[in-house]
Amino acid sequence: MSDGPKIETPRGQIFINDSGKAELKWNTEFQPKWHERYSLAQKFVDSEVLRLCDPLVPFQTGMLRNSGILGTDLGSGSVYWIAPYAKAQYYRTRKVGTKASDQRGPFWFERMKQVSGQRIIEGAKKIAGSGGGA
Repeated sequence: MSDGPKIETPRGQIFINDSGKAELKWNTEFQPKWHERYSLAQKFVDSEVLRLCDPLVPFQTGMLRNSGILGTDLGSGSVYWIAPYAKAQYYRTRKVGTKASDQRGPFWFERMKQVSGQRIIEGAKKIAGSGGGA
């Protein structure tokens, strides 16, 4: 390696080799280490979305709530409530529970994001290693 300019990142480095050409050298330890962290962070996000939406999802028999658990592959980055009527419940439900403390009703994901979105992001950053932890 020459003493010329060098750019270093956790993924690898670019440097000028002895023949004067730019060379890219990958850090072979980067992918396995970070892929695992990112996968764990995504599983955390998916499971937190389900957990924190639970008290907001309309509930009569529990099928709608359970369809979120069945329709979601933790770590995929997509959370789906797969009951046939989930879309109608999400967009058209007007009732938000019978008790004053009941928060169940439409737009449960949007409402959950308003309250807990930033906390989920902070937790995922810590797991992935870029939030001051891990």
